[in-house]
Amino acid sequence: MQDLYDYTAPKKAANLSLNSDLLKKSKELNINLSATLEQALREKLAQAESIQWLEENKNAIKAYNKFIEEQGSFGDEYRNF
Repeated sequence: MQDLYDYTAPKKAANLSLNSDLLKKSKELNINLSATLEQALREKLAQAESIQWLEENKNAIKAYNKFIEEQGSFGDEYRNF
């Protein structure tokens, strides 16, 4: 599986608009905004790519599940449960 993004890419400044109270309270608690945003974006990116992968492969997954339902799974004869 390939990486979500290039972890070694250089940092780039970005302009953002945030709720002023959220920003104030985050700064009061010394929350690293850059690290927090990067983490949130990584999670969103992983979720979006997962959804995209499932959509792209839904027909193959459906066909495989139908095959297993009809034919059984390799090794079923050795299963103890």
